[in-house]
Amino acid sequence: MNMKKANFYYRGILSLSLLAMVPFVSVAQKPNWQNLDLKADSTFGISTEKAYKDLLKGKKSKPVIVAVLDGGVDIKHEDLKDVIWVNKKEKAGNGIDDDKNGYIDDVNGWSFLGSNKGSINYETLELTRLVRRDNERFANLDAKSIKAEDLPAFEAYQKNRAEFEKQLVEAKENLAQYTGLKMVVDEVVKKIGKENPTVADFQNFSPANDMEKNVQRIMVQQLQNTSFKEFYEEQVKGGYDHFKDQVDYNLNIDFDPRSIVGDDPNDVKDRFYGNNDVAGPDALHGSHVAGIIAAERNNKIGIDGVADNVVILPVRNTPNGDERDKDVANGIRYAVDNGAKVINMSFGKAYSWDKKVVDDAVKYAVSKDVLLIHAAGNDNKNLDEAQNFPNPEYLDGGVASSWITVGASGWKNDEKIKADFSNYGKTKVDVFAPGVKINSTTPGSKYQKLDGTSMAAPVVAGLAGLIRSYYPNLTASEVKDIIMKSVVKVNQVVKVEQGDKVNEIPFADLCVSGGIVNAYKALQLAAQYKK
Repeated sequence: MNMKKANFYYRGILSLSLLAMVPFVSVAQKPNWQNLDLKADSTFGISTEKAYKDLLKGKKSKPVIVAVLDGGVDIKHEDLKDVIWVNKKEKAGNGIDDDKNGYIDDVNGWSFLGSNKGSINYETLELTRLVRRDNERFANLDAKSIKAEDLPAFEAYQKNRAEFEKQLVEAKENLAQYTGLKMVVDEVVKKIGKENPTVADFQNFSPANDMEKNVQRIMVQQLQNTSFKEFYEEQVKGGYDHFKDQVDYNLNIDFDPRSIVGDDPNDVKDRFYGNNDVAGPDALHGSHVAGIIAAERNNKIGIDGVADNVVILPVRNTPNGDERDKDVANGIRYAVDNGAKVINMSFGKAYSWDKKVVDDAVKYAVSKDVLLIHAAGNDNKNLDEAQNFPNPEYLDGGVASSWITVGASGWKNDEKIKADFSNYGKTKVDVFAPGVKINSTTPGSKYQKLDGTSMAAPVVAGLAGLIRSYYPNLTASEVKDIIMKSVVKVNQVVKVEQGDKVNEIPFADLCVSGGIVNAYKALQLAAQYKK
């Protein structure tokens, strides 16, 4: 699932119960911080700007295609439009498959989430789909009436059903909390009489009750480093929208939008469906990811992406809900067949309908010398113990050799360098990269700061594209090796919440490499790379 709407990549902060507690306080950070240097800028970025200045000036590079498998990309954005992939073999708008690749008018990429009927926005979670599927088989049965050979499937259904019902209850409770919170904040703002009140406005406000007093206290603290509009959109409305989407769509057993696509979702051999609407109904997440990778550098507008000579290939496979394995597999294959050398996948889920079909597509990508970059997820879980799909471990044994799983880090080199939401894992997460308050492109030629491993993965995808553009003879596996070996090691203990406890864990135990990716060191290593 992608980050912004109804999925585990959203990270909410507030609820009514938290109003009585000490609130989280926003902290200012430097613009473009993910590309800054720890020594020169006192900010734990990946030293991109230093690399351009000291290592890449005057060097030639070749364009590299980086595919963004996501919820959609605004290809008309002022800072993206000149770096979007164009299929020169296809004539726009003629309704003919000119290049005979099976996809009509795929001029700027493809979407596996639509048809001529329109495009899917919301979807259920994979857990919801699994329960719905197995309800038909097991809903009115008990263990005594199940055949021995069906017992494992029945037990899995019971476990899934219990988890589904638990999540639905929690979503409804949280929606009620955020509905109440939003009402109180809206009422306070209405009384203040300004659409975007300042710190002074909240300080001068006279609260009528304890709830309004708590809102006042939180806002006075929060607005020291952010605007009311930004805080409201991200935390108050963001939380409300997230849980409303969960109740209405993600955890709604009766909701099934797949008829819009018109395919048989269970036919994993079907590859030729979809439409060319690469933006889709909600291009916020994918546009943000694309900008981190490749927003045009040095054009004096917007932001600077990590890579200066890559082309973004938008592939829409991730709705606001859980992506389907069939769409993930087809998205990977489409990207590979159209020349992508790096694929960014800022999505994930805890359940998989058909892992094999994704494994086969990953094997295909690996065989074609493609590097796959995947976000570790935002549940603050240890992936050595928790399931996360897709992943590089094949069902039939073996591991994808050109795959990097990315956790999210912050900009301060202290015990909180691991983003509090980021998943981790000594053997399952490869590296960390900046993923907190990352400013990037959003639809309508706008910009926004977002948190998530969804933001950290494209930092690494951008770095991979940068290396492959300046050192095109390196293989995907070699680029992975370079990125892993050139991290800046974090030689300190970090605080990690685990249940009700806050444990101190060496950062070296949070990922395979024990560090945060670094463009400067990676390019130095690439220049002298030997296996």
